[in-house]
Amino acid sequence: MPVKIKTVAKQLPPYSRDTADIIPLAQAWLAGQDERFIRKVVKIFDNAGVQKRYSIMTPEEVFTKTSFEEKNDIYVRECTKLAEKALQKALDKAGWNANELDYLITVSCTGIMIPSVDAYLANKLKMKQSIVRLPVTEMGCAAGISGIIYATNFLKANPGKKAAVIAVESPTATFQLHDYSMANIVSAAIFGDGAAAILLSSCEEDEGPEVIAEEMYHFFDAEYMMGFKLTNEGLRMVLDETVPETIAEHFPKIVHPFLERNNTNIDEVDHLIFHPGGRKIVQTVDELFGSLGKNIDDTREVLKLYGNMSSVTVLYVLERFLEKPIAKGDKGLMLSFGPGFSAQSVLLQW
Repeated sequence: MPVKIKTVAKQLPPYSRDTADIIPLAQAWLAGQDERFIRKVVKIFDNAGVQKRYSIMTPEEVFTKTSFEEKNDIYVRECTKLAEKALQKALDKAGWNANELDYLITVSCTGIMIPSVDAYLANKLKMKQSIVRLPVTEMGCAAGISGIIYATNFLKANPGKKAAVIAVESPTATFQLHDYSMANIVSAAIFGDGAAAILLSSCEEDEGPEVIAEEMYHFFDAEYMMGFKLTNEGLRMVLDETVPETIAEHFPKIVHPFLERNNTNIDEVDHLIFHPGGRKIVQTVDELFGSLGKNIDDTREVLKLYGNMSSVTVLYVLERFLEKPIAKGDKGLMLSFGPGFSAQSVLLQW
């Protein structure tokens, strides 16, 4: 029985600001730093390709000194709410009840929860007691696609079942007030908070694009490139400046062999559903595929409207495609990059 994507639903946090409104807060945070450095930081915010972002906290709270415990308590409280709302929206769109779900995957890397958020969801939505739960906590920006891959493999092995993947992230909860590194500053400039839920099915009656293939690609000796370092102040961003060029270097090894193994090629891929890691990565991907007549307009637009929400973001891009009138037989390629360093791909067919 084929595995199909039934629907996707997004859920935004209660607070939002345009980048233009955040820059004065960043300047106040940087008071006392070298003026040239401050101008450089403002330029990073201006050129990040992010017009607006959402947050589980007010921007003023983000720039206020709080302990790791206080920030993480906010993460637990607010992200649980976001996850529940996102999942309920998706269930309503699909016409499903929560107790129909057989497999529940939650992905997040921007806070620490034990029990994980899926335990709370199972209780709040009164799911079946036999539901299989899988929390994914350390896959970073790639985890939205990781969840789809894990759900697909479960559903392939279990025909007639239903799965949900919920991604919920708050990068603003990881902002480090006393860290003036480029990694912390670039993170503040490009990241935002959000949640999304995707429903998949191996039931004959359900419709939606079919998951044709999936794959993970590991970059050797690149653990240093992306992730978090756990410090006394919280999760400190690790983001190497060579990420865009490393992605560009590996792209042919990631995309073309994957498509060839599944009896297709980039010319036959109609839709690119890529994670918007940041302006430089978007530009890199655009340069690689623009010459082939492909575009990543939806990826760029999601970055502009919401920022990079880590694992959540690619699901916002996917939702835009699910809301379009796409022709039967069209193929779509999903792709995200995350810590490890790794690339994760999913091939869809409508």
